[in-house]
Amino acid sequence: MCRSFQLALVALVVVAAAARPSDPYGPPPPVYGDAPAEYQFSYGVKDDYSKNDYGHSEDRSGYNTQGQYQVLLPDGRVQTVEYSVTKDGGFVANVVAKGVRAYS
Repeated sequence: MCRSFQLALVALVVVAAAARPSDPYGPPPPVYGDAPAEYQFSYGVKDDYSKNDYGHSEDRSGYNTQGQYQVLLPDGRVQTVEYSVTKDGGFVANVVAKGVRAYS
């Protein structure tokens, strides 16, 4: 073999070895602290043209969560779900539909 070909081949092997990660599965995933969830959010949509009427709000502090959401039912009523979640009490919901049924 000619000298320049040997050098090129050695350079190629060195570059390939350097580019290969030492761990074939990639870096380990990040580790996050175990902190209780704390957040609040809300949104709402009311569009007279499309008749969309819905929204959601929630407040969470650790295991305790409370919130409500509402949707427009196909019969014209608005259904509201109020809920709470606790570590010991689980999920409790109250569902109410208000308005007059109207079929078209």
